[in-house]
Amino acid sequence: MSTDQAKRHIPLITPYRSILLRVLRNPNAANAAFVFSIFVIPVSLASLLLLAYMVILSWDTPSLKEIENPEISYASIAYTADGEELARFGRQNRTWIPYDSISVFARDALIATEDHQFHRHWGVNLFRTASAATQSLLGKVGLPFERQGGSTITQQLARNIYNEQIGFEVSVKRKLKEMVTAIRLEQLYAKDEIAEMYLNTVPFLYNAYGIEAASRTYFNKSAADLNLLEGTSLIGALKGTTRYNPVRNPERSRIRRNTVMRRMISQGWLEEDVYETVKDSLTQTSLRTADVTQSIAPYFAEQVRQWVTNWGEENDIDIYTTPLTIETTLDSRLQSIAQNAVTSTLDDLQAVVNCEWSARSSPRLQFRSNLALYRSDPCHTDPANHWAWFWQRNSSLIESYIRESSRYQNLVNQGTNPQETLETLRGDSEFMDSLKTTKSRLETGFVATDPTNGYIKVWIGGRDLSTDWYDHVGVAKRQPGSTFKPFTYAWAIDSGYSPEAMYVDSVFQYQDPTTGDVWSPQNFNDQTTGELISMRDGLSRSLNTITAQIIRDINPHNVAKLANWMGIKSPLNPVPSLALGTSEVTLLEVVNAYSTFANRGIQTDPVMVTRILSETGLVLYEYQPLQREVLSEETAAVMIDMLRDVIDSGTGIRIRSTYSQYGYDFAGKTGTTQEGADGWFILMHPELVTGAWVGFNDRRMSFRSTWWGQGAHNALFAVGEFLRDLNENEELKISMNHTFPAPTLLSVETNNERVQW
Repeated sequence: MSTDQAKRHIPLITPYRSILLRVLRNPNAANAAFVFSIFVIPVSLASLLLLAYMVILSWDTPSLKEIENPEISYASIAYTADGEELARFGRQNRTWIPYDSISVFARDALIATEDHQFHRHWGVNLFRTASAATQSLLGKVGLPFERQGGSTITQQLARNIYNEQIGFEVSVKRKLKEMVTAIRLEQLYAKDEIAEMYLNTVPFLYNAYGIEAASRTYFNKSAADLNLLEGTSLIGALKGTTRYNPVRNPERSRIRRNTVMRRMISQGWLEEDVYETVKDSLTQTSLRTADVTQSIAPYFAEQVRQWVTNWGEENDIDIYTTPLTIETTLDSRLQSIAQNAVTSTLDDLQAVVNCEWSARSSPRLQFRSNLALYRSDPCHTDPANHWAWFWQRNSSLIESYIRESSRYQNLVNQGTNPQETLETLRGDSEFMDSLKTTKSRLETGFVATDPTNGYIKVWIGGRDLSTDWYDHVGVAKRQPGSTFKPFTYAWAIDSGYSPEAMYVDSVFQYQDPTTGDVWSPQNFNDQTTGELISMRDGLSRSLNTITAQIIRDINPHNVAKLANWMGIKSPLNPVPSLALGTSEVTLLEVVNAYSTFANRGIQTDPVMVTRILSETGLVLYEYQPLQREVLSEETAAVMIDMLRDVIDSGTGIRIRSTYSQYGYDFAGKTGTTQEGADGWFILMHPELVTGAWVGFNDRRMSFRSTWWGQGAHNALFAVGEFLRDLNENEELKISMNHTFPAPTLLSVETNNERVQW
């Protein structure tokens, strides 16, 4: 034993050593009386006083009922449909697991490090407490002793669970209250139960409480699967969760972890040669906090949190303290494929807009649709070139952005001169770079649902929730452009119009009888042919002139009514321009309405949560399908057949030609708003309806070229890449054999003539 070690083990009895030796050498009556007077009487009196004091303290310690039923906060856990953890919702991220479900490495490390006599004491180790107190006291007066805790695992547990009654102050009173509670715990629980309680309540960083939450946070695995390095690292971190954080301080963590393993060796629980093999290795981490931004589907997880919170309030259940199991509809495998597709597509399209606006002359004619050229050119690789020409020619817009910023507003509210503030911020390069980057960042929304039941399988609300909380699936409302046209055609077909009904492709004027406003819609390329075009071809080629004439004939109010029935919940302005998608809606609403087509006219609201279970497995909530027939099956079949042409020969043909998705029964629609501010694409299959939106948060920003600004050349790319990757997966791919029903032969009336189709 070294000198330092010896100093740490000096017993409290040392001051009386000479007296005891004298008595032992001369055991006469006088000496016996002397010993009795200086030892027995004081010790007895001290013991009685201590006992009385502890009885008084017990009045201010947890009651027996509180000890038997401690109030512990748990997190509710949401899972995907395929069993992956989606998110945790709780003030304290905690999941209770049985002692024997915790890795043996963590269990052994705990006992060896924190309390190697755990199985031999009755809650309090008096010698350890006295030794720790002595060494801490000597350390305070300048002697070479370290401050010691002296608490057993049971005492630490008492402090962790009953911190309000016991507190954390460094005092004799707190220590005695801790000891009283520890003794009570030992009377009520077995040793393994105490260790289980300790490991399930001890706090770590990142709002993780207990070994299971910590294991999933630091290593993305269950506590049952912790290996030697991981288990000892977590136990070692208990000495100082920040200082020995294996994520932020890996070397400090390694040193502390090795100390833990050395103590395991001293207890015979670890072989020396195993330690020598791993002692120089850093512990590999995989940080995934319970924060919603760390979820595999963060925007979806946030929507689930809001939904379940509202449900809990209606049912008097606090989801942040009650350990609920929440089963959702999301498929983590499809979500992963979609996330990769969206990330890849948006990175490519960001290179496009960075380059298009980089100089006076856009590289569109030079690069055409070759995305690799955009990505590799200095117009994208050099950040200084990003949107350089745009900012140069739009100085007034930059000024507007500065004035709209929270930084500007805060400074002006504090009394600074507005013009001086404007000039100061304009000269702040860091502020301006951040502002321009935010405004020029291309955003997206992507969602996929099962049309038969409304289950949401994929939800991507944006490129990165940590930088933009604005959800572009269920929250953001944008003009849907031509993706709204099918609702106009559906009312017409349901009213007896034939898909082969003919209209002249020409510009016409419509004057609102109420306001006198004149509406004269143009096609996307401002070109008309003057030819007779069928409704079918007008939809597949997305001709505004044809759609505008149809809604004039059937009344915009009817179109708005049908769209609402089919799943569009947002208010719709029942004017003729509604047919071209001028009323703002969410992506989720449009995909849900298209799912009504795909589900043979049966409408089902989108579903996120299927079941909620209590800690004991009791079903507290179970989704009950509510389906409504809002469109005849025949009309739905005709609409699907018309929208097949969009994919096979119309604006959505790149799903076939570029992404080689042949053999699948697809129907869908592209959409683009004015100036290319919004690009849309919705694709239907009997098993999956998928939708994507691409654009900028600020509508004053847009693609420069009309080619890239089309939904057929931006949103379609995200869906196409997703489908290509999905259908390369043998386990997950959609079926070529699953097809939509063909329209039946009907007798209908159109333009005052009866025709067969």
